[in-house]
Amino acid sequence: MNPEILKRIPQREPFLYIEEIISKEEKTITTSQKITGEEDFFKGHFPGDPIMPGVLICEAAFQTGALLMSYIMEGGITGKTAVVSRIQSAKFKNMVRPGDELQMTVSLVDQIENAAYMKGKVTVNGKTALQIEFACTLVG
Repeated sequence: MNPEILKRIPQREPFLYIEEIISKEEKTITTSQKITGEEDFFKGHFPGDPIMPGVLICEAAFQTGALLMSYIMEGGITGKTAVVSRIQSAKFKNMVRPGDELQMTVSLVDQIENAAYMKGKVTVNGKTALQIEFACTLVG
């Protein structure tokens, strides 16, 4: 586990879907996660034809957004939790299977006080798996 990620967001195994920070700019971050096939959700989704649930692909983007917020928000997000407060325009374009590596790129579109409005894209092997717009709000 990457200690920088663990320091900045509260999610932990088995519900942490970021393994590495690939790049970070002022308002954009790219992270990655290798999908091994050993994840528990593959036991039932779908046996014999394993596909990562779309909601968990979204979660990988949301966690990447929370990580971006931890860099952007003044004073970070220590003692607070970034929770998803809006999801819009989720488009699933390709499936994610065991052995794939997710690459999540999230950009800040707007920030109003403790809310960040973002857009995200998750790719696998250069192909888009998910495009999404969402908002996270700091609570706590």
